[in-house]
Amino acid sequence: MAKLVAILATTHHPFFYKTSQLPPDEAAPFAAEWVRKVEAYRATLTAARPDVLVMVGSDHFHQLWLDNMPPFLVGKAPHYDGNYYNEEREFGLPRLVLKGHEELSGYILREALDREFDLAFSNELRVDHSITCPIITVRPQNDLPIVPIYTNIFAPPLPRPERFVKLGRTLRELVDAWPSDLRVAVVGTGHLSLELGGPRQFGPHGPDPELDAKAVEWIANGDIDGCLSEVTLDSLHAPGNATHGFMDFMLMMGLAGYHKADYADNLDLFHTMEAYFTWYPNGVGE
Repeated sequence: MAKLVAILATTHHPFFYKTSQLPPDEAAPFAAEWVRKVEAYRATLTAARPDVLVMVGSDHFHQLWLDNMPPFLVGKAPHYDGNYYNEEREFGLPRLVLKGHEELSGYILREALDREFDLAFSNELRVDHSITCPIITVRPQNDLPIVPIYTNIFAPPLPRPERFVKLGRTLRELVDAWPSDLRVAVVGTGHLSLELGGPRQFGPHGPDPELDAKAVEWIANGDIDGCLSEVTLDSLHAPGNATHGFMDFMLMMGLAGYHKADYADNLDLFHTMEAYFTWYPNGVGE
């Protein structure tokens, strides 16, 4: 059977790549600390020695629009073009081509159907920065095949938080049961409190520092029940118009189960809090 060697839950800030490329005299005051934290986090994936990455993210209305918005979608293609023109223009992100793992994609789709998840799929998916930014931060050599999984966190009606947790648990079951000798890591990215395009977009910290602090504790401690007792679709409206991205973190908590993270770190970065968590289900490097 396949071995789940690492679970990573993180943010996907699109300005990290550009920030990391600037010379010190042009970089923002927080740049060096940000780069240091990302490089330390990157080592947590390297230590797991994965063969394939399952990547959980959310399309930012690039490929998926209101005429066709599935709750959950799995990419099933041999290759994925990465980043869109506006991401190149606004964030300085590079164009990428990521190799797909069609066998694992097909397996997840088939087996999830028998576990009450009718997942959509795409053979022509182009991924955006929710997938490419974690590649840039934790696997910049871009040398591993991926299975992208998109969640709908933007266009109501949204799946409820409980559904995200359940999908995480289901993905854990599927990876553990996959008849393969490959080492699998799952990398999921979401948000803490976040405002996009609104009056609180560029504040000194995220719109709701209290929620951010609670979220870090919930994730680091594997407190799924505590998180579910407070987080609802309605409660995620007030902390910022993009805070529903926190449900992708909850999906990753479902994958990890009721276990404390083996690695936890964060960085309060003006308009948002960056967060980095890793679990090793079978021990580091095992």
